[in-house]
Amino acid sequence: MIDKNYNPQDVEGRIYDEWVQQDTFAAGAGAKEGAESYCIPMPPPNVTGDLHVGHALTFTVQDMITRFERMRGKNVLWQPGTDHAGIATQMIVERKLMEQQLPSRREMGREKFLEKVWEWKEQSGGTIVSQLRRLGASADWSRERFTMDDGLSRAVIKVFTELHKQGLIYKDKRLVNWHPVLQTAISDLEVENIEINGHMWHLRYPIEGTDETIVVATTRPETMLGDTGVAVHPDDERYTHLVGKMVVLPLTGRKIPIVTDEHADPEQGSGAVKITPAHDFNDFEVGKRNDLEQINIFTADAKINDEAPEAYRGLDRFEARKKIVADLDAMGVLVEVEDKVISVPHDEKSKQVVIEPYLTDQWYVDAETLAKPALAAVKEGRTKFVPKNWENTYYAWMENIQPWCISRQLWWGHQIPAWYGPDGEYFVAEDEAEAQALADAHYGAPTPIKRDEDVLDTWFSSALWPFSTLGWPDKTPELETYYQTTTLVTGFDIIFFWVARMMMFGIHFMDEEPFENVYVHALVRDEHGQKMSKTKGNVIDPITLFDEYGADATRFTLAAMAAQGRDLKLAISRVEGYRNFVTKIWNASRFLEMNECVRVEGYDPTTVNSTLNKWILSRAAKTVAEVEKSLEAFRFNEAANAAYDFVWGTFCDWFVELAKPVFNGDDEALKAETRATAAFTLDQILKLLHPFMPFVTEELWAQTGQNGPAREKLLIVSEWPELGNLVDEAAEAEMGWMIDLITGIRSLRVEMNVNAGAKIPLVVVDASADTKARLATQDAMIKRLARVETIDFADEVPGESAQLVLGEATFAMPLAGVIDIAAEKERLNKELGKLDKEIDGVAKKLANEQFTSKAPAHVIDDQKQRKTDAEEKKARVEAALARLG
Repeated sequence: MIDKNYNPQDVEGRIYDEWVQQDTFAAGAGAKEGAESYCIPMPPPNVTGDLHVGHALTFTVQDMITRFERMRGKNVLWQPGTDHAGIATQMIVERKLMEQQLPSRREMGREKFLEKVWEWKEQSGGTIVSQLRRLGASADWSRERFTMDDGLSRAVIKVFTELHKQGLIYKDKRLVNWHPVLQTAISDLEVENIEINGHMWHLRYPIEGTDETIVVATTRPETMLGDTGVAVHPDDERYTHLVGKMVVLPLTGRKIPIVTDEHADPEQGSGAVKITPAHDFNDFEVGKRNDLEQINIFTADAKINDEAPEAYRGLDRFEARKKIVADLDAMGVLVEVEDKVISVPHDEKSKQVVIEPYLTDQWYVDAETLAKPALAAVKEGRTKFVPKNWENTYYAWMENIQPWCISRQLWWGHQIPAWYGPDGEYFVAEDEAEAQALADAHYGAPTPIKRDEDVLDTWFSSALWPFSTLGWPDKTPELETYYQTTTLVTGFDIIFFWVARMMMFGIHFMDEEPFENVYVHALVRDEHGQKMSKTKGNVIDPITLFDEYGADATRFTLAAMAAQGRDLKLAISRVEGYRNFVTKIWNASRFLEMNECVRVEGYDPTTVNSTLNKWILSRAAKTVAEVEKSLEAFRFNEAANAAYDFVWGTFCDWFVELAKPVFNGDDEALKAETRATAAFTLDQILKLLHPFMPFVTEELWAQTGQNGPAREKLLIVSEWPELGNLVDEAAEAEMGWMIDLITGIRSLRVEMNVNAGAKIPLVVVDASADTKARLATQDAMIKRLARVETIDFADEVPGESAQLVLGEATFAMPLAGVIDIAAEKERLNKELGKLDKEIDGVAKKLANEQFTSKAPAHVIDDQKQRKTDAEEKKARVEAALARLG
């Protein structure tokens, strides 16, 4: 017997363990013989991570696709794994060493420190995987990979050495984002630009051999020590006579040229800009175009180095700024200090450390060369973005791609396979023995070599994910079967950092795009559309949602709101609502069980006779088709809402209600058919909902399987419904007509304030023969559900009647004696007056520019919605008045 209440906490863990024990997540589980493959490479979450609401969305989407395609009999692999998260993991372990008052990383040495990292990874690194299991993720955990495991590390070394042989990996001195505390290059994704209240210092530089000066402005006066030029726009006539002359750089006495470059904007400030190629990304490019010297004035920890005058050496960059400004002011060089809000790059993790553009030797990938075939793959339609507009983001990055800095000055990660000889010559090889052989051949004698201490950017190893996880560089059966993978699900923020790089490496090493489809999901925001952040206090923790409402309700909420191209505004009330949906399904299943709706051996849905049963089977068939079509098109919200509307609105609210008189009636044949149809339809519902709500559906599949024929398999590996031959337009037309009639009468009763218990007559005017036949067939049902006492036909509508037009017929409810007509008209007119006043008040508020310019967007949206609701209610009240005559 199905329990009275459904408790997710009692069910979810047990069900998940059963799935694992029965190996239902394994690659190919439930697949038909010779089935086509369907592979999803899981975006590997950081081993340091916890499940946040963005993760919950992306992994819910992936699991829905996985479960759907598995039930369709495809050979499915959802390939899981985690990323070593180089910088984040190293920071965590270093912080823990400090908390435990253990020796620092550098005091401990590389080997001992890495032992500590692996130790931490084994003890604490699996948190997010256990949380994914709570979500219901049906990935093939037996194939779980880690970007630092032996197989993936071998793939990384192979790719590096091959690209180096091909001239696509090289060393170069360029500007990078530099973290002066960790003393490593970092990626753009690890940098967050934060607006702060700062200053713009206007400085007057003297021009050699003249009495003239040129004014430049900067937000970073300390970098002037590294200036190697001043740029003006080539069309700026104010400075034409100065181009080619030399400026004497204050404090240093160094002479630097005035050059022309379109980077200088004549409309901004004085139109002249100082150029510091070693400390600004734009200036670096200007310097290259004008062959300017690159002078790095910082040490690795952002102190002033020996390239600067002695007075500033050893000072922290911000201390140096104060001294330099004071000295420039004393010299009369400082013209003006302007207050200005400026954007300053910070370490994305801590938000505390200011990141420095820094000139240093690093390893680079020739991304421009690799990008060309990756661009063509999308432009020619071999890989498709969904929604399509994200292709533009991809193009913008790829068409303007810069060399990719792949080296990091960390210890945790894939150590670069390069060894250096005593003169700095380097040898790239797959292992030290090969490098030693290369070195000995180069020097003509045995020569000591030392390995490069740097490690590779985390994105380098994750760029290989679609093929390295399948066993490459070995030619494994998995690689043969599942590459090219089918669908990648990811966020828009890593289209360049991850998607583009997988495209480049996949095409280069596998001669084929790594995936057919890239589904880009939106952001999850709070209910007011605000980005979630700890400082705002509006973060929603998915684990809390699982605890409170269950994983199914959380998953269904995310699916139902996952509209393409629109951010999700997640409100707890929506999760509560879908928890009620879980309860509704449970209660409906329990009700059917109590009414002996048991699956029948040999039941054939094509042979049913009852219009009611033909109708529900037809509606189920159309819903399955709609959900299937929407899932195939990655329209998850449309799929979820179609399922919801059918299950709650059609099956639970109408079919179950309409079936009650049958269950309680005397027609045994009809009763048996309706019971069998109800049980069959419930089975199709459990299959239909399984990708969205796997736990409750699997539990009900087991519970309902205790009656009738034995279940052959778990729901997760059962076949997706195929009901196309059950569509019956005639049954749908008749039942749809009856539901519209009952719904219309119920609405009229509410509008006219008719007592819920009162039975009233119904008079039908201008009824066709078909309508009369339908009324005769459905007479008892209409009377019962609409609380109608009698149904009669007439040539005219009786006076003082509320009226409903359905098809060709008018249905009238004579209300004289049932309600006080005059009092009802008075009440409705008063209601109209209130609504007019409300609509007018909101309209004035929305027309007030003072209000609309200051109010948050969500407040304005609420006011607009309030006006719309009032206008719709007014239309209903006016219609009710018109019906009373």
